Amino acid sequence: MRECLSIHIGQCGVQIGNACWELYCLEHGIQPDGQMPTDCTLGSGDDSFQTFFAETGAGKYVPRTVFIDLEPTVIDEVRTGTYRQLFHPETLISGKEDAANNYARGRYTVGKEIIDLVLDRIRKLADQCSGLLGFFVFHSFGGGTGSGFTSLLVERLAVDYGKKSKLEFAVYPAPRIATAVVEPYNSILVTHSTFENSDCCFCIDNEAVYDVCRRNLDLEKPTYTNVNRIMAQVISSITASLRFDGAINVDLTEFQTNLVPYPRIHFPLTTYAPIISAEKAYHEQLTTSEVTSALFEPGNQLVKCDPRHGKYMACCILYRGDVVPKDINATISTLKANRNIQFVDWCPTGFKIGINYQPPTVMMANTTAIAEAWARLDHKFDLLYAKRAFVHHYVGEGMEEGEFSEAREDLAMLEKDYEEVGADTAPAEGEDEGEY
Repeated sequence: MRECLSIHIGQCGVQIGNACWELYCLEHGIQPDGQMPTDCTLGSGDDSFQTFFAETGAGKYVPRTVFIDLEPTVIDEVRTGTYRQLFHPETLISGKEDAANNYARGRYTVGKEIIDLVLDRIRKLADQCSGLLGFFVFHSFGGGTGSGFTSLLVERLAVDYGKKSKLEFAVYPAPRIATAVVEPYNSILVTHSTFENSDCCFCIDNEAVYDVCRRNLDLEKPTYTNVNRIMAQVISSITASLRFDGAINVDLTEFQTNLVPYPRIHFPLTTYAPIISAEKAYHEQLTTSEVTSALFEPGNQLVKCDPRHGKYMACCILYRGDVVPKDINATISTLKANRNIQFVDWCPTGFKIGINYQPPTVMMANTTAIAEAWARLDHKFDLLYAKRAFVHHYVGEGMEEGEFSEAREDLAMLEKDYEEVGADTAPAEGEDEGEY
């Protein structure tokens, strides 16, 4: 078996975790108490879902997951919620005092106390696996636990499980909506410290998801439940090929191999289609070509940036449902002829396809346009750091001020890397080099 462990960190990670496991259970016909009725047609004859669920002697299915937060309230909701019997009580780990939006607390002071316990639980889960594929880490960039504790944990995982892939699903600070003032600090510090150790990081920003809810699902006031459920759908589609059988299955390591041209450029842009409200669903045609071209529309992206300003390095499109390879090939040849969708000139093929028998479709594309999002964040960081605002909170928790400037330089390098990758190879055709 190729098992994956999911690690949910901080309030954001835990709440996305709730939505994800709720959806996984629905997809595989597992009840909230972990039982799977024998007459269930959903998972008939297909035991691929054991990559995410471990079966106990009593015939109960337990998620291979760890929930971690430095304060108890969010995890208490899981302990008392609908799915309380699903999770192993030992895998719900909460501390006493929270990181208070402070990266330094999450990493140096409060996080240090809980890290050994967490690693011990992860080791127990890893020992139950016959062939551990890797880790999914769910967290936010802006929170204290989500940034600080994640960077500590990912570093320790890199030491203990060196070769295993580590994929992050990170909630990226939105351009206009912020839940904390110090988000730019936390985000840039965590990005800097996980650069070396994380293999691929799927960023999702709340504002983009709100827009998708408003525009495609006709929700006037989307709640976090709606947002988390859309994220769960996306994550479920990315992991579908691990949990279901399919015509072309895509593995964790295959994502990396196809999406990450250089180790530092590992921030693919995620797009999901079709997102349609229930009222409209039966009036739409939804052919393969329609769904695929929807994947290239900025409106369906989960990060605010315009892919028309950048170039694609690689796309990984995962189809789910009744899809024929012939249709896919036809669709992709029309996409390649489309002038708006530009690929870098050193990557002629550019597409990785996966086909799975359970519907809808998701795309991860590595495009230079996501540099816009980093540039925005760096700018916010500069505004705060120019006045050294809020820095004393971090220094007081044992961090050195030099870490800030080091992290900022690293991200400036990242922006430069994106610029170089997007630039044309042949110097003669350099008319659009300075656009970014």
